[in-house]
Amino acid sequence: MPSNCCRAAARGAAVFAEKESGTLQCLADLVRCETRLYNALNAVFAGGTASSPHSSSSCASCTTTPGPGWRTSPPNSSSESIGATGKGIDRLEKQAWVRRRFDPSDRRSSLPDLTDDGRQPVETAEATFTETLAELTADTLGGPSGLAAAQILSELRSACERDRIGLPTG
Repeated sequence: MPSNCCRAAARGAAVFAEKESGTLQCLADLVRCETRLYNALNAVFAGGTASSPHSSSSCASCTTTPGPGWRTSPPNSSSESIGATGKGIDRLEKQAWVRRRFDPSDRRSSLPDLTDDGRQPVETAEATFTETLAELTADTLGGPSGLAAAQILSELRSACERDRIGLPTG
């Protein structure tokens, strides 16, 4: 017959395993939701009326970052790698939506600026993105549990950024 200590240890191990399983399932669900939402958003943008969500967010950064532009390396709050940011800016530059200029404080870097030609498509893309995302998530995230989930994810993201967990490379 197992001792009380063994039974308590077994119960503790079961609780730990259940918690770990729940954490892993939460991560899997989060990744799948992100993938499915981006796939749905990309499908909307595939019609050619606006740029992709990635391009519009890169372009929008040119308008929302203090100063006339920002470095080709991503802002600190971005989860994009330097390479992904540069490729995104390359695509936008080919569309004449941004132009690069040398950073006067660091000639190795460039600062992309949103052009007049890029302003309207970015505004259209931002509106389409926001409206479509709201439609896709309203039933699930519109209530109190959605607000709680948003708060938890915000806290998790802040902790990851504060502790510099999972920084993009290259």
